Amino acid sequence: MVINGFEFKAAAGEFSSLALAYIGDCVFELYARSYVLSSGNKPVDKINAEVRAIVNAHSQSGMYSRLEGVLTEEEFRVMKRGRNANSHTMAKNQSPTDYRRATGVEALFGWLYLRGENQRLTELFGLCIKNEKD
Repeated sequence: MVINGFEFKAAAGEFSSLALAYIGDCVFELYARSYVLSSGNKPVDKINAEVRAIVNAHSQSGMYSRLEGVLTEEEFRVMKRGRNANSHTMAKNQSPTDYRRATGVEALFGWLYLRGENQRLTELFGLCIKNEKD
C-alpha cells in the first residue's frame, strides 16, 4: 500500500497496537489542529491551548466511551487491542485508565489512516469532538 508517497511493506492489520497508536497520535493531532484552525485565525498560544484541550489522555478517554457504540466490530477490536497494549510509558498527570483508553483511540485512528479510510476518520473525529462543540 502507498500512503502519502510512502510504500508500506505491511498492511494496517499487521502493525502492533503501539505502532498504530504512534501514527494515530499524529493523525488525531492533525485532525484536532485542523478543527481548531477551521474557526479562524488566532494567536498560536490560543490555538495550542485549544488543541491541548482535545488531545490529551483524559479527553481522549471520554472519546473512547463515545466511540464504543458506533464502531464496527472490527474497529472496536482494534481500539480495544490498543487499549490493552502493554506500554512501558505513562503520560504525566494522567490516570493509567485514561492513558490506556487514549492509546486505544489513537490505535484506531492509526489503523484507519493506514487503511486509507479518510471519510471514516473524519466521521469518527466529528463524534469525538461532539461534546467539545456543544
